[in-house]
Amino acid sequence: MNMKLKWLLALLFAGLNLPSTFAQSKQDIFDGKTPITWLGLDYTQAKYVGLDTTKGITAPVFTEQFIKVYVPAWNYLFMTEQKKYNVAKATHRANVAYALSVTEKANSALTGNIVATKGAGFKTLAEQDISELVKRYDFQGKTGIGLLFFIADMDKDKKEEGAWVTFVDMKEKTVLLTLYATGKTGGMGFRNNWADATFDILKQIEAYPHWAK
Repeated sequence: MNMKLKWLLALLFAGLNLPSTFAQSKQDIFDGKTPITWLGLDYTQAKYVGLDTTKGITAPVFTEQFIKVYVPAWNYLFMTEQKKYNVAKATHRANVAYALSVTEKANSALTGNIVATKGAGFKTLAEQDISELVKRYDFQGKTGIGLLFFIADMDKDKKEEGAWVTFVDMKEKTVLLTLYATGKTGGMGFRNNWADATFDILKQIEAYPHWAK
């Protein structure tokens, strides 16, 4: 074997053993062999319409309960009730990784009033808004494809929740795919009522794997 061929084989072997530096692509989302990490529910953009202040609950008090009690509770359901809130099944994977600390950190910065006036409307964010949010996101050094829901609109009167279902390249901090979806509420009690809406959105992903190709 001549020296030139030896060098070519050595370079090829080295290349096969190096980690891939290629960015993720949109098509990877639909490849069941490509790992996905579930990052959780981001409520930093959420607006809640329909607060009943006649019962003596003010917007600031409601916001405090929403942030400290319900936001963690909705996210924890994906860990404690994985058979129901099955992200792996929804994304057609055998399993997914979990990194809820990513959205937990984002949600911990929530301080503003999340109560919106009636008639505020749905789809209050645009696709470009999601791209800007992802650019500034702290993915805590994680790489590969991440999936999170940006919960944007929660309307008590419409009994509906709107969220941006967002797949990201965590290393590059870019959006691979983001689509707006709505889910219907229906459970008993405040937590379960809105958890049902998120579950509805999750089931839509599972039922229509071709929805965003």
